[in-house]
Amino acid sequence: MKPIAKNGVLLVIVAVLAFAPLFLARNAEFAGADARAEQAINTIDANYKPWFKPLWEPPSGEVESFLFALQAAIGSGFVFYYIGYAKGKHVASKKGQT
Repeated sequence: MKPIAKNGVLLVIVAVLAFAPLFLARNAEFAGADARAEQAINTIDANYKPWFKPLWEPPSGEVESFLFALQAAIGSGFVFYYIGYAKGKHVASKKGQT
């Protein structure tokens, strides 16, 4: 199998895995763990008061989602930069040995 065809097949598999949950669970609520934790705490103790308030609260859910995605992108950038750097270093050391 050619590398281009192999990459295309992998890309299709990734797309199916990414979008399949959206089609299989059309009316599902994709809420985060924070909402579920808050709901669980309220069922245990309705009079619970948080210990502290956040220093800054985003003005909307979209801004909060954007900041979360930005954090994930920066983190994955660091991880994949290191992986690429380590691979490049490994390849350069192999070339130096021959």
